Amino acid sequence: RVAHMGGTTLIETAPAPLSGWGFFVKRTSDVLLATLFLTLLSPVFLLTLIAILVESGAPVLYRQRRLGRKNVPFQMLKFRSMVKNAHRKKEKLLKANEATGPLFKMRHDPRITRVGRFIRRWSIDELPQLINVLRGEMSLVGPRPPLPEEVEEYSRRDYKRLQTIPGVTGIWQISGRSNLGFDEMVKLDLYYVDNWSIWMDLAILMLTPSAILSGDGAY
Repeated sequence: RVAHMGGTTLIETAPAPLSGWGFFVKRTSDVLLATLFLTLLSPVFLLTLIAILVESGAPVLYRQRRLGRKNVPFQMLKFRSMVKNAHRKKEKLLKANEATGPLFKMRHDPRITRVGRFIRRWSIDELPQLINVLRGEMSLVGPRPPLPEEVEEYSRRDYKRLQTIPGVTGIWQISGRSNLGFDEMVKLDLYYVDNWSIWMDLAILMLTPSAILSGDGAY
C-alpha cells in the first residue's frame, strides 16, 4: 500500500485483509450459513436429483478438478447439467467458444440437457458447492475457482486470485456472470482479494439473488 510521510511517498507491505482474525470470522460464517442454506434448500436438492435421474439417469453430481487457495486442487461439486462424458466432446466445440482468455463458454452449448438448461438459468446446479464450503475447500463468497488448464495460462498478476478461498458466488456473479471477459473477471477478483471485508461478503450475498433472478449471463 502507499503511505505518505513528511512529504515523501512510500510503498509499504501490509498483511492481506483475509488473514488471521478475518479468516476465522469468514470461515465461521461460512459454516453457519452453509448449514442453514443446505437445510432450507433440501427440497430443491431432492427435486433436482429426481429430475436429473428421470431425464438422463445417474450420476446426478458432476465432480470437476479445480484449484483452490494456494493452488491446492479439490473436487468441485455441481448438479450434472450436461450429457454424460461431456468433457470428451469439448474439443470439437472449441472453435465456437464465446469467452476470452483461457475460459470456455457457449450460449447454446449442445451438451446441455433440458433439465441442465433450467438449473443453470437459476444457478441451481451450483448448490452442491455448499458441501465444498463445509469441507473448507470453498467459501460462500470469493473468486471463481479456476480449472488447472486455465491456471497454466495465468500471468503473474492472475496468480493473486489463488491467495484466497474460491467462492460459490462473488463480485463476478453479481456483475454479469458469463457476460464478463476473462480480464474483467480477474480485475474484479483482484479487487476482492485486496479489499475483502465481512461487509463486502454480506453485500455480495444480498445482491446474488437479484443477479440470479435477472438471468444476466446465465449460460
